[in-house]
Amino acid sequence: MARRTKEDALVTRSLILDAAERVFQRRGVSRTSLQEIAQEADLTRGAIYWHFQNKGDVFNAMLDRVTLPMEASFKDPPGTTIDNPLEQVRLSFANAFQKTVHDPQVRRVFEIAIHLVEYVDELAAVRERHIAARGECLSDMEHLLARAMELGHLSKRMTPSAAATGLYALISGLLQNWLLDPKAFDLEVVGAQTLEVYLAGLAVSKR
Repeated sequence: MARRTKEDALVTRSLILDAAERVFQRRGVSRTSLQEIAQEADLTRGAIYWHFQNKGDVFNAMLDRVTLPMEASFKDPPGTTIDNPLEQVRLSFANAFQKTVHDPQVRRVFEIAIHLVEYVDELAAVRERHIAARGECLSDMEHLLARAMELGHLSKRMTPSAAATGLYALISGLLQNWLLDPKAFDLEVVGAQTLEVYLAGLAVSKR
């Protein structure tokens, strides 16, 4: 009986988060109320509060269900070694582009997180989450770019930190612009080409 109750609770929680995704995407996060999420899920608002403290809690739980493209780990992607750090960068971003284009849930949640959330009231904690995730991503990229510089694959005209910051801005900008209008360009093709141009600009001069 206890197991059945736990399973039912998990089902209800999933229904709430599925409903939240749909309503957040339609109305934006700040304009959505818990009552609207409850109605979308065909539940009472009390059921929402049984699982979540507030809307920010719902939002963070929604993010926890997926790995957003720019939050994907750069640590040891399959088929790479520490002696090939630039290939790790390429594979990580290729995976980010692929997920954004082809995984409907990742794309939907990413769109909500990027374009449909305002850091106000109970969502202020979400801003801290985004800052922490960005910091982790930048740290991973900085580590790989520093290793590439040590191996002589990249020049040291920029510090690893500055190079990682520029790369993050470039890739996140591509993702955000593609989400605004997915028909504007092929994210996977343009993303890969743009990454190569950026890395070429950091490469050691052969002259």
